[in-house]
Amino acid sequence: MLSISALGMASYGLYSIVVGTADLLGGVTLEWWANIWLVLAGTTLLLAAVFVRGSTPGGLALAISALLGLQSISLHNDPHVYGQLLLLPQVARALFGAALILLAYLDWGSDTGPEHDQSNIRG
Repeated sequence: MLSISALGMASYGLYSIVVGTADLLGGVTLEWWANIWLVLAGTTLLLAAVFVRGSTPGGLALAISALLGLQSISLHNDPHVYGQLLLLPQVARALFGAALILLAYLDWGSDTGPEHDQSNIRG
């Protein structure tokens, strides 16, 4: 489950980076600072995915902060893109982020510890 969570975080981070960069270079939908915020939050989530996969201390907290950053910039971007703030995409995005965090939390540290240490196997 930790790998699935990390893969979902990495995918969401890459998506945010691509969308923010594309709009920054070619679109006029959002302000420049909103696109930079989107790219930075996506990059932070991509980095957090690596830390989450490795069960690095602080990785889950970094992932939560990046997901909250992406949620907050989406609250700003929706009225610019759609003309109004839509409830369903916001709730879906929040549930997706919560599911990623829950999957990572439930499997946190499962691939570390003495039962997975291959150095003490005799044979």
